[in-house]
Amino acid sequence: METSTQAVLLYSLAGGAILIYLPFFAVGWGRLQVGYDYQSPRAMLEKLPAYAKRATWAHQNGFESFTFYAPAAISAYVTQVDSQLALSVAIAYVIARFFYPIFYITNIAPARSLMFAIGSLSSMILYGLSILEINSSL
Repeated sequence: METSTQAVLLYSLAGGAILIYLPFFAVGWGRLQVGYDYQSPRAMLEKLPAYAKRATWAHQNGFESFTFYAPAAISAYVTQVDSQLALSVAIAYVIARFFYPIFYITNIAPARSLMFAIGSLSSMILYGLSILEINSSL
């Protein structure tokens, strides 16, 4: 069964939104280790183990990345981009965003940076494909 580009774009949006919270499991574990501060949970950052601090930053980066990706995927969906490239970069975004927090939490900076670059490039390509699609229909 062949999956349409439109379906993959929608699935990538759902996957990308869910993956924002992947690193939060490590944050939660770190908070349990130091004792959760219900009075000021954000102030706990300095008390967290190093991996949990990195997980917090990975979690925050998930929001930042998704705010760039979501409009790109929606633009490609709305303009009905239908190409193997769009399908591939949508899948690449989800894969990169899955591995990004893993590499961040485990402190493998070069791999983390590569995943960030792949995610960002995926978004830029979808923006470009959307612009090309809309211009070809004018």
